[in-house]
Order: sequence, then structure tokens, then C-alpha cells
Amino acid sequence: MSYGDSREKILSAATRLFQLQGYYGTGLNQIIKESGAPKGSLYYHFPGGKEQLAIEAVNEMKEYIRQKIADCMEGYADPAEGIQAFLKELSCQFSCTEDIEGLPVGLLAAETSLKSEPLREACHEAYKEWASVYEEKLVQAGCSEEHAKEASTVINAMIEGGILLSLTAKNSTPLLYISSCIPDLLKR
Repeated sequence: MSYGDSREKILSAATRLFQLQGYYGTGLNQIIKESGAPKGSLYYHFPGGKEQLAIEAVNEMKEYIRQKIADCMEGYADPAEGIQAFLKELSCQFSCTEDIEGLPVGLLAAETSLKSEPLREACHEAYKEWASVYEEKLVQAGCSEEHAKEASTVINAMIEGGILLSLTAKNSTPLLYISSCIPDLLKR
């Protein structure tokens, strides 16, 4: 196993565990065990320890989700249709309860925002990045910048809430309800 491989394995295991168990429910020993990486490699690659690892996990998820949103939005001239396509793709994750992974950054944000300013900021940046994809598409479609900014914040909040509700319901119904409301929200 090369240094790069162990770094990626540690980050991948940490990202998944933080999504499922949160920051405080995930221990470094568990991350090492699940990653299969040598224990010393964790502090070699992440000298800032668990907090640095969580920040990098959030940053990785930020880029992954941003790309998913952008890919869905790119296929549609109408922003509402693009957002609905993203929600449809997202809702598929809830069709099989064994495949439900958890929240991209919501659990980390809720747990750490009052205790770790660097983690709070990383989560905040992730949400801003995702909203910016919606906002840009809305402006391209002729929305005012102010309306696009407001609508993007509302969309982000609805999706995060929909993910929580879908997790607790163990189905995609809340996300599908949100999807059906998107065209009316954007008509304002």
C-alpha cells in the first residue's frame, strides 16, 4: 500500500463513517480499522488529527455533491427540471434502506458547529457551494440575482430537511414532495 493509497483509504473510511455516525460517534481507531491503513499513516497524512480529517471529508463531499448537482442542472434549460432531476437521483438512494448512507455534511454540521469553528466553516462553505450551482442556473434562466440567491437558500434547506425526513421515514417520499414543489417555488 502506497502513501497515497493509505491517505485515500483513510479519507474514504472517515467520510463514510462521519456520514453514518457523526463526528463524535466515530473514533480514530474505527477509521484506521475500516480503512486498513497503518495507524501511523493517519497522523502522517492528517497531522491535525480527527478535526482535519473531518474537514477534508466535508471538502470531499462538497465537491462530490456539487458535481452531482451541476451534472443534473446541465442537462436542462429549465432550472426547475434540473433541480427535480437532482432530487429524483437523490431520492433513489432511499429506495433500498440497506443502501442509505446518511447526510453528506448535515450530521457533522449539527454536531460541531458550536464547538469547532473550522468544521463549521467547512460545512458552511459546502452549503454555499451547492447553493451557488442553483443560483447560477437560476440567473442564467433570467431570475434576478436576489431571487436566485433566496431561492437557492430555500432549495438547499428543503433538500437538507428532506434528506432528514427521508432518513427517518426510510423512504423517498419527503424528497419527492419537495421535488413537486420546486416549479411553484421558482415561479415567484
